[in-house]
Amino acid sequence: MRPKQHELDEEIRGHLAIGARARSQRRFDRALGGRRPRHRGRRPARVRPASGVNAFVFSGFAGIALLIAVVGVAGVLAFSVSARTREFGTRLAIGCSPRHLLASVLSEGALIAAIGIFAGAAGGYAAAWIAGRMFAAVDLPGATALTEAAGVLIVSAIVASLMPAARAARVDVMQALRSE
Repeated sequence: MRPKQHELDEEIRGHLAIGARARSQRRFDRALGGRRPRHRGRRPARVRPASGVNAFVFSGFAGIALLIAVVGVAGVLAFSVSARTREFGTRLAIGCSPRHLLASVLSEGALIAAIGIFAGAAGGYAAAWIAGRMFAAVDLPGATALTEAAGVLIVSAIVASLMPAARAARVDVMQALRSE
Protein backbone atom coordinates (compact mmCIF):
# COMPACT_ATOMS: atom_id res chain seq x y z
CA MET A 1 0.00 0.00 0.00
CA ARG A 2 1.48 3.31 -1.11
CA PRO A 3 1.29 6.33 1.16
CA LYS A 4 -0.83 9.19 -0.10
CA GLN A 5 0.79 12.31 -1.45
CA HIS A 6 -0.33 14.59 1.44
CA GLU A 7 1.16 12.12 3.95
CA LEU A 8 4.48 12.27 2.10
CA ASP A 9 4.31 16.08 2.02
CA GLU A 10 3.73 16.24 5.78
CA GLU A 11 6.62 13.86 6.42
CA ILE A 12 8.94 15.92 4.18
CA ARG A 13 7.87 19.15 5.94
CA GLY A 14 8.59 17.52 9.29
CA HIS A 15 12.08 16.48 8.20
CA LEU A 16 12.74 19.96 6.84
CA ALA A 17 11.63 21.52 10.12
CA ILE A 18 13.92 19.18 12.08
CA GLY A 19 16.78 20.08 9.75
CA ALA A 20 16.09 23.78 10.14
CA ARG A 21 16.00 23.40 13.91
CA ALA A 22 19.31 21.54 13.86
CA ARG A 23 20.92 24.22 11.67
CA SER A 24 19.61 26.90 14.03
CA GLN A 25 21.04 25.02 17.01
CA ARG A 26 24.43 24.70 15.31
CA ARG A 27 24.46 28.46 14.60
CA PHE A 28 23.60 29.14 18.22
CA ASP A 29 26.38 26.81 19.41
CA ARG A 30 28.90 28.56 17.15
CA ALA A 31 27.74 31.94 18.49
CA LEU A 32 28.36 30.81 22.05
CA GLY A 33 31.88 29.82 21.09
CA GLY A 34 32.03 26.67 23.20
CA ARG A 35 30.77 28.39 26.34
CA ARG A 36 27.74 26.21 26.56
CA PRO A 37 26.45 25.69 30.12
CA ARG A 38 27.24 22.28 31.56
CA HIS A 39 24.92 20.51 33.94
CA ARG A 40 27.35 17.90 35.26
CA GLY A 41 25.35 14.92 34.18
CA ARG A 42 22.04 16.24 35.53
CA ARG A 43 19.28 17.59 33.42
CA PRO A 44 18.14 21.08 34.37
CA ALA A 45 14.85 21.27 36.22
CA ARG A 46 11.89 22.12 34.05
CA VAL A 47 9.62 24.89 35.18
CA ARG A 48 6.02 23.79 34.99
CA PRO A 49 3.04 26.08 35.01
CA ALA A 50 1.61 26.04 38.48
CA SER A 51 -1.94 27.13 37.71
CA GLY A 52 -3.34 24.77 40.35
CA VAL A 53 -0.97 26.10 42.98
CA ASN A 54 -1.75 29.69 41.98
CA ALA A 55 -5.47 29.02 42.19
CA PHE A 56 -5.04 27.47 45.64
CA VAL A 57 -2.92 30.37 46.93
CA PHE A 58 -5.22 33.04 45.50
CA SER A 59 -8.27 31.22 46.88
CA GLY A 60 -6.62 31.18 50.30
CA PHE A 61 -5.93 34.91 50.16
CA ALA A 62 -9.49 35.56 48.96
CA GLY A 63 -10.86 33.50 51.84
CA ILE A 64 -8.76 35.41 54.36
CA ALA A 65 -9.87 38.74 52.84
CA LEU A 66 -13.52 37.62 53.01
CA LEU A 67 -13.08 36.59 56.65
CA ILE A 68 -11.56 39.98 57.48
CA ALA A 69 -14.45 41.73 55.70
CA VAL A 70 -17.04 39.66 57.59
CA VAL A 71 -15.38 40.30 60.94
CA GLY A 72 -15.15 44.02 60.11
CA VAL A 73 -18.83 44.32 59.20
CA ALA A 74 -19.86 42.33 62.28
CA GLY A 75 -17.66 44.49 64.50
CA VAL A 76 -18.95 47.78 63.12
CA LEU A 77 -22.56 46.65 63.47
CA ALA A 78 -21.99 45.24 66.97
CA PHE A 79 -20.57 48.59 68.03
CA SER A 80 -23.45 50.42 66.35
CA VAL A 81 -26.04 48.23 68.06
CA SER A 82 -24.44 48.62 71.48
CA ALA A 83 -24.28 52.40 71.03
CA ARG A 84 -27.93 52.55 69.90
CA THR A 85 -29.40 50.32 72.62
CA ARG A 86 -31.44 53.18 74.05
CA GLU A 87 -32.79 54.07 70.59
CA PHE A 88 -33.82 50.46 69.97
CA GLY A 89 -35.50 50.29 73.38
CA THR A 90 -37.43 53.48 72.65
CA ARG A 91 -38.50 52.24 69.25
CA LEU A 92 -39.69 48.95 70.75
CA ALA A 93 -41.53 50.85 73.52
CA ILE A 94 -43.53 52.95 71.05
CA GLY A 95 -44.59 49.90 69.05
CA CYS A 96 -41.90 49.00 66.54
CA SER A 97 -41.74 45.28 65.89
CA PRO A 98 -38.51 43.36 66.57
CA ARG A 99 -38.67 42.10 63.00
CA HIS A 100 -38.46 45.70 61.75
CA LEU A 101 -35.37 46.34 63.92
CA LEU A 102 -33.82 43.14 62.60
CA ALA A 103 -34.44 44.24 59.00
CA SER A 104 -33.05 47.70 59.76
CA VAL A 105 -29.75 46.37 61.11
CA LEU A 106 -29.46 43.83 58.27
CA SER A 107 -29.97 46.58 55.70
CA GLU A 108 -27.24 48.62 57.41
CA GLY A 109 -24.88 45.68 56.97
CA ALA A 110 -25.82 45.36 53.30
CA LEU A 111 -25.33 49.12 52.85
CA ILE A 112 -21.85 48.95 54.39
CA ALA A 113 -20.97 46.10 52.02
CA ALA A 114 -22.41 47.92 48.99
CA ILE A 115 -20.37 51.03 49.74
CA GLY A 116 -17.27 48.87 50.12
CA ILE A 117 -18.00 47.06 46.84
CA PHE A 118 -18.42 50.28 44.89
CA ALA A 119 -15.33 51.86 46.44
CA GLY A 120 -13.30 48.69 45.79
CA ALA A 121 -14.52 48.43 42.20
CA ALA A 122 -13.67 52.07 41.52
CA GLY A 123 -10.23 51.69 43.10
CA GLY A 124 -9.61 48.43 41.28
CA TYR A 125 -10.51 49.87 37.90
CA ALA A 126 -8.36 52.93 38.57
CA ALA A 127 -5.40 50.73 39.54
CA ALA A 128 -5.96 48.54 36.46
CA TRP A 129 -6.07 51.64 34.25
CA ILE A 130 -2.79 52.90 35.73
CA ALA A 131 -1.22 49.44 35.39
CA GLY A 132 -2.48 49.24 31.80
CA ARG A 133 -0.58 52.44 31.04
CA MET A 134 2.64 50.98 32.49
CA PHE A 135 2.47 47.35 31.33
CA ALA A 136 1.64 45.78 28.01
CA ALA A 137 -1.25 43.45 28.78
CA VAL A 138 -3.52 44.04 31.74
CA ASP A 139 -6.86 42.30 31.53
CA LEU A 140 -9.83 43.42 33.57
CA PRO A 141 -12.12 40.77 35.00
CA GLY A 142 -15.42 40.20 33.25
CA ALA A 143 -18.83 41.29 34.43
CA THR A 144 -19.71 37.77 35.56
CA ALA A 145 -16.75 37.54 37.92
CA LEU A 146 -17.44 40.98 39.38
CA THR A 147 -21.15 40.23 39.84
CA GLU A 148 -20.42 36.92 41.55
CA ALA A 149 -17.83 38.50 43.84
CA ALA A 150 -20.25 41.32 44.74
CA GLY A 151 -22.98 38.77 45.45
CA VAL A 152 -20.70 36.75 47.74
CA LEU A 153 -19.71 39.92 49.60
CA ILE A 154 -23.31 41.09 50.04
CA VAL A 155 -24.46 37.67 51.29
CA SER A 156 -21.45 37.46 53.63
CA ALA A 157 -22.18 40.92 55.02
CA ILE A 158 -25.82 39.99 55.64
CA VAL A 159 -24.77 36.79 57.39
CA ALA A 160 -22.27 38.79 59.47
CA SER A 161 -25.08 41.21 60.37
CA LEU A 162 -27.34 38.50 61.73
CA MET A 163 -25.83 38.34 65.22
CA PRO A 164 -25.84 42.11 65.89
CA ALA A 165 -29.33 42.35 64.34
CA ALA A 166 -30.64 39.57 66.57
CA ARG A 167 -29.12 41.33 69.58
CA ALA A 168 -30.87 44.57 68.57
CA ALA A 169 -34.20 42.77 68.20
CA ARG A 170 -33.87 41.17 71.68
CA VAL A 171 -33.25 44.42 73.55
CA ASP A 172 -35.10 44.54 76.86
CA VAL A 173 -37.22 47.71 76.71
CA MET A 174 -37.11 48.56 80.43
CA GLN A 175 -33.38 47.96 80.73
CA ALA A 176 -32.66 49.97 77.56
CA LEU A 177 -34.71 52.94 78.79
CA ARG A 178 -32.95 52.91 82.16
CA SER A 179 -29.47 52.85 80.62
CA GLU A 180 -27.61 56.09 80.07
